[in-house]
Amino acid sequence: MRTRSALVLAGVFWLGMNVMLWRAEFGQPTLIAGDVPVELVLQKVLAAQDQSTLEIRQRGRRIGFCRWSTAIEVAPQSEPLTQAPEGLVKHIAGYKVELDGQATLAGLPDKLRFECNARFDTNYALTRLRFQLRLLSASVEVSADTAEESLRVSLDDGAGNTLARSFKFAEVREPWALADQLLGPGTTGAAGLVGLLPMPASINPADANVRYRAQNDRLQLGQAAIRAYKLEVDLSGRHKAVVYVSRAGEILQVELPGELRLTNQQLVPM
Repeated sequence: MRTRSALVLAGVFWLGMNVMLWRAEFGQPTLIAGDVPVELVLQKVLAAQDQSTLEIRQRGRRIGFCRWSTAIEVAPQSEPLTQAPEGLVKHIAGYKVELDGQATLAGLPDKLRFECNARFDTNYALTRLRFQLRLLSASVEVSADTAEESLRVSLDDGAGNTLARSFKFAEVREPWALADQLLGPGTTGAAGLVGLLPMPASINPADANVRYRAQNDRLQLGQAAIRAYKLEVDLSGRHKAVVYVSRAGEILQVELPGELRLTNQQLVPM
């Protein structure tokens, strides 16, 4: 009798907890709406343990996919941490981000493949960036170091012709000027790939007029709404990106200029 009563109580407790969790995730909002610190959202994104696979759509049409993953960089320890609890990360030196994928864009003869590696310091400021585009056998690679305020561009047209140049941030203000300096005014071919790079009007992040805003929100998916952080990135008032992030730091959805939308594959209907 006591065993049966205990099982009944355990079942009621389990059912009640599941109802409460479901209401917290999909029911009426329980959080006070409003802004949250941008640093809070950035920390969750950069420290997230799970990889995010995102479907890429433009104007509702699927054109590709990408994978997003992050890792914490730990500073070397002078002495072994014999007393630290298991799983505790100490002396964080920075964060690493990796992004790779491919997309089919109108007017291109093949899939455009891309790869990006970035490093952020403990204040979530970008310190190093490497971005590569590949189309057929041609490629463009851009590397930037904010500490040195330097930019390096490498071009390969796939026919054995290569070119590499280094610049200071102050020398380059926009992508087409960069293509002109590399290949000469009016040059076609690999210069077209340079124009595809997502560069702001100012290469130096300290000069760029970029505004961020983070707030509590919900991402609507059909009849359900998922509790999330909404991060808005306003680039000089001309372009805006919106990122929805789960409470665990997983990328749920990204809205970009050009009617591009990236959605976590776990949220895409089968």
